[in-house]
Order: sequence, then structure tokens, then C-alpha cells
Amino acid sequence: MNWIASAAFGMEGMTGRDLKHMGMQGVRVLEVGGAEFEGSFEDAFRASLWLRTCDRILLVMGRFRATAYEALFQGVKAIAWEKLLPEDAAFPIRAKCVKSQLMSPSDVQKIAKRAMVERLKSAYGADWFPETGATFQVDVSIRNDMVTVALNASGEPLSKRGYRTWNGEAPLRETLAAALVLQSGWHPWQPLYDPCCGTGTILIEAAFIALNRAPGLTRKFAMEAWPCAPYEAFEAIRAEARKKFEEGGRRPLTVAGSDINPEAIELAQRHVKQAGLAGRIALSVKDMRDVTPGDVPGEGPGVFIANPPYGERLDNVRAAHAVTRQLAALQDRFSGWTLCAFSADTGFEPAYGRRATRRRRYYNGRIECEYRIFEASGMKK
Repeated sequence: MNWIASAAFGMEGMTGRDLKHMGMQGVRVLEVGGAEFEGSFEDAFRASLWLRTCDRILLVMGRFRATAYEALFQGVKAIAWEKLLPEDAAFPIRAKCVKSQLMSPSDVQKIAKRAMVERLKSAYGADWFPETGATFQVDVSIRNDMVTVALNASGEPLSKRGYRTWNGEAPLRETLAAALVLQSGWHPWQPLYDPCCGTGTILIEAAFIALNRAPGLTRKFAMEAWPCAPYEAFEAIRAEARKKFEEGGRRPLTVAGSDINPEAIELAQRHVKQAGLAGRIALSVKDMRDVTPGDVPGEGPGVFIANPPYGERLDNVRAAHAVTRQLAALQDRFSGWTLCAFSADTGFEPAYGRRATRRRRYYNGRIECEYRIFEASGMKK
């Protein structure tokens, strides 16, 4: 079977590399939208469980060109839906259209639904379908007149790890937080500190990486409810992931953070506990101007990762730049440390007083941001 591991802009390559490291076959990084791979239901389940920067796992049901609704109807109808969908299956349809002749998502949904119903009528000899059984979410994506029809095997986005039930101001998606950690150059044996940690997402994702904890370990996926799914195999894969976390959880962990907002730290402590990491991540209420080497666990140079407030969040560019200068002073106090900052502020580097060693672009929601990495050896005043 062919699968898509969908990913947000800037994370396609990371998702593809992770698939290759997992031993998936036929991995191909897409220009937009993630990476493709070939495999079984077990492979897709393992990908859902372990991929850190992926949004969803989709089973590709068909691809064809359509510049008219009749071609769309015939293309969807030609798919052998009865091989996977039982007679009582619920099959809601979601559509996305980009740079194509067919640009009405609502019309695409209606046509695709009618085509599926016609196909299933012929297969089951029924005139009506109750849709009371397992859900098979159908995604119809049209880009440059090419139609991809797929089933969402993950259900809720894979960013929904299950540990974050309270949100503070402008929270990062878990997948984005994981990407920031993976791109930082940090190694799990090094100290990692977030001086404006908010509700703790970056710290938790870093801990998951260090302790070999599958990000989807405690949640369910849509494919687990499909009658065609190999449930026992899924449980074996999940049990294997639990064992890896039990073994990895014995490793020393030097991940810590602070925030000036007591309410944010209270939420972070709740999230850490819900992530199964109680007592493993040090959290404190502290102004970053007061953070000293004595506040950071572990030895040797480490990495700061920060998602500081910027203009859109503070509504005050000068206040945001004051925070930026505090981050620069923080790095100066820690000899040999790297500082990574995620911000939409185009004036970040002038305020920081030095040029970043490396940069990557990502989106935080709809806001285009830049991830700037200031390595100790590459700083220029």
C-alpha cells in the first residue's frame, strides 16, 4: 500500500529522514505536504506512533487527473472502496483545492460523496448506508488538476499527543516544537534549557526524544477502529514502544526551563505530569535576566531553545526587542552554549546584536517565522 506522511512547510525533509531511519520502503520527500512511503498497516501504525514532525498518515486510494466534475466523479467511483469499507462505515469527506480547474471544496465533497455511494451501492446491493460504524475520513486533495484520494489513518492530527489539555498564550504545536529540538543541534546527553518555556511543549518534546519515548504512545489512531486492521499486531507494536520508553526512561535527563509567568509554569507542570515525566523536568518561575549557570542541571555547554514573545504577541515591538536583548545577554553568561530562537520578528538579529549561524523557516499557525541558531563558535558581534 502507498501512504503519505503529511507534514507542514519546512518539515517535509525531517519526516522523510525519519521514515528512512525506520526502514520504510519507497520513501520519497514531496515538494509540498510531507513524504510518501510504501508499506503495510503495521508500517503505517508504526509511523503514526513514532513520527515526531508528521501531521497525519494517509492511505492513498487513488490518483488521477480531473479538470471537470464528471472526471472527478468517475475517478472516485473507480476506486474499490468495498475492499476496505464495510457496509456500515462512516465516510465523511474533506476537500482541498489548489491551483486547479476545480476550486470549490464544497462541490468536490458532494461529487466525491455521490461517487462513493454509487460504488458502494453496486458492491453491497443497498440503497442507503447508515454510516454508524467505524469512521473512514476521506481526504480529496486537488493540486494542479491532479487528484489524490486518501483515507486518514491517524484521525486527530498527530500533534495531539494527549499530554496538553491546557493552553497558554500562543502555544506551539507539538510537531513544531519537536522540529525545533531536532534542528537545534542538541544531543540528549547535553543540558537543554528553555528560558521562556510557557506551558512546556518544547521541554516535553525534547524529553521524549532523549528518553526514546514514542510521541503517540498514549493515544489512539483512527485505523485501530477499522475492521480490516490487524489489531493484535498494533498492540504488539505499541507494547514494543512502551518497553523502549521503560528502558530509555532510566537515562539521566538534563532538560529544564523557566518562565516569568507563574500561571504558565503551573500549566507546564500539569503537562509534564500528564506526559509521564513527573520529576524529570526542572521548572521554575524566573525572569530570564536572573538565569545563571547554577540554575541549569547537567555539566558542559548545552543548548537554549526559546520561543520568545514577538510583535504579534506583545503588540509592542520595542518590548519584544528588549526580550531579544535579554536572550543575547543570557547566551553571553553561558560560555560555549548555543542559543536557538523561534520568532516572526524580522528585526530579531539587529536587536540580538549578532548574525545567526543557521536559519530555517517554519509557520506557527499562519504566521511565518524564522528559526535562528546562534552557535557559540559562530557568533559575530
